[in-house]
Amino acid sequence: MVRSSLDEISDSGAFVRSASTFRQFVSRDPNSQFPAESGRYHLYISYACPWACRCLAYLYIKGLDKAISFSAVKPIWGRTKESDEYMGWIFPDSKTEVPGAEPDLLNGAKSIRELYEIASTNYTGKYTVPVLWDKKLKTIVNNESSEIIRMFNTEFNNIAENPNLDLYPTDLRAQIDETNEWIYDCINNGVYKCGFAKKQEPYENAIKQLYEALDKCENILSKQRYICGNTLTEADIRLFVTLIRFDEVYVVHFKCNKRLLREYPNLFNYTKDIFQIPGISNTVNMEHIKLHYYGSHPSINPFGIVPVGPNIDYSAPHDRERFSA
Repeated sequence: MVRSSLDEISDSGAFVRSASTFRQFVSRDPNSQFPAESGRYHLYISYACPWACRCLAYLYIKGLDKAISFSAVKPIWGRTKESDEYMGWIFPDSKTEVPGAEPDLLNGAKSIRELYEIASTNYTGKYTVPVLWDKKLKTIVNNESSEIIRMFNTEFNNIAENPNLDLYPTDLRAQIDETNEWIYDCINNGVYKCGFAKKQEPYENAIKQLYEALDKCENILSKQRYICGNTLTEADIRLFVTLIRFDEVYVVHFKCNKRLLREYPNLFNYTKDIFQIPGISNTVNMEHIKLHYYGSHPSINPFGIVPVGPNIDYSAPHDRERFSA
């Protein structure tokens, strides 16, 4: 049974990510099953998880952090039940146990797994974050980050503090969709295909695709401020969450060491530029990021040693203002 990303390995030794399961939508339509209402929904995240942090970024930049509550799990996976050995996302017992993580005050769950079991007694899939939770119906609305960010972009505009920000504008949708496709396959998921490969050939195939895609990004960003032009879009948020983890984690832990992010002048300055957008830095907890990756994958890092560096300052000046906004 596939319960975490560590289980998703094909016979060839390649990492193959399975699809998310809960795919309901919050709608601006007040008569829908899940209408957009202030205070009704809660977002469960891990600061370590790039997919979850996409969603958290949207809460901040759309001004939804007051209308939609959120909480974070502990960074290192733990036992979710005494009856089996499954290791997954767990909640701390108190707010002071792990700074940045907090107990589940809504449902009293000890783990993300418990939330899935509350929502579906017959659930057999992975217990992942993000989880968009409906407090009223006490169920999971959606656990697919790419769909959650689309909801946050448009469906809550009546209660958002920044409703005019559209990260998926009509005139750029085809370009955003095409960009998302290769960035997801080669970069977002590509680092995992490198890190979780159990044979040399799939690792080498994945790392070739990864660096071809990074080189492509570097070239694009030599000509424009953002990945789809001079306007910030969904594609930038989706790319950023991988880039911010690259030198701190993926270079070492996932063996993505052909070239550092810092050796790409345009990509590195672009990452600093996105990091400095108001609210985005709130989504980056590098301590949680490093503790999770280095501490939760014993097949890759059996002793759980966490590297001390490189401690990059993403708030340092960048050169991206040279492009017109």
